[in-house]
Amino acid sequence: MPSTQALPRLAALLITLASLLCSMPVFADDPKTISVNVVDAASIDFNNSKEVNEFIDYMVTRHAFTRAELELVFSKVQFNAQSIQLIKPAPITKPKNWQAYRARFVEPIRIKAGVEFWNKYAEALNRAEKQYGIPAQIIVGIIGVETVFGKNVGKFRVVDVLSTLGFAYPDIANKEARMAYFRGELEQSLLYARESGIDPFSLLGSYAGAIGWPQFMPSSIRQYGVDFDGAGKIDLRNSPEDAIGSVANFLVQHGWETGLPMAFPATITNDRPELMIAKELNATYTLQQLADVAVPTQKNTPTQPLYGLIDLQNGENSTEYWLATHNFFAITKYNRSYFYAMSVIELGKAVCTARNANNPCQ
Repeated sequence: MPSTQALPRLAALLITLASLLCSMPVFADDPKTISVNVVDAASIDFNNSKEVNEFIDYMVTRHAFTRAELELVFSKVQFNAQSIQLIKPAPITKPKNWQAYRARFVEPIRIKAGVEFWNKYAEALNRAEKQYGIPAQIIVGIIGVETVFGKNVGKFRVVDVLSTLGFAYPDIANKEARMAYFRGELEQSLLYARESGIDPFSLLGSYAGAIGWPQFMPSSIRQYGVDFDGAGKIDLRNSPEDAIGSVANFLVQHGWETGLPMAFPATITNDRPELMIAKELNATYTLQQLADVAVPTQKNTPTQPLYGLIDLQNGENSTEYWLATHNFFAITKYNRSYFYAMSVIELGKAVCTARNANNPCQ
């Protein structure tokens, strides 16, 4: 982490942001010395921006870039209006519906692609399972949910997107903290490009700057990326093997415990289950402590792990409740959503079952 003077207000904003950005892993270094004044998105001029100049000064001082090379980068950066529009939260028109969400990901095209992916990269998946203790079906589930096994990796120039969102974020809630976050990711993308010996503009990704088969943000590539194919570099854009190893490493670094199950259906025992919902995305209760609110539906639910109660809302239909372990919550560190984590589990199980028709997976 940069050894800069503390800015309590910005630090608090960044902590808030970690709980708000739910579509990608969020682990960037914080360039606290850079101002985060909000600017008008329609008038941003990267070549003559005070904030961009401050960012360049920071990168020169902190990471020994030259001013000339960064000025050259920003002379080529293009404002990306599409990323501005896509980053805005969609209006809430309908209540949350887990079954509708699940249907988007656990569907025939993705399952078929998952079987093909698993068959093609079985060796790497088996090796990752042995080395990291992550079941192959969970790795398959994440890559399938993120990019349909490499089919939808994004075509935005990452430097353009991160510069746009870092210096011209739209006028919505927590914009200062969000701008600081994306500037941190811009910092990480430039460092990653330099370390990898590649043109930073060759990095393509999502409208938010996520890269490659597993959609890692640049900071996550640098922190959790693994050269799993032995090529001497980490390449999540072109190496599915590196993606497999990196996803496994990410989960281990976020608390995955080998052999621990993930979630069990629960029956609610009182009318205030929301009081025990695991809003902090952690397993903190024993079954005995949860008993006044929820009990496992299955009689063989293990009593040893700690659990967190989660709710999967189904619109106007009944909400599903589950008891989730540390491993379920490790998946939520990839994307801070119960729906996301459960869809990863369900897709992985569906692909595994389709691949092993005579031996259904759990």
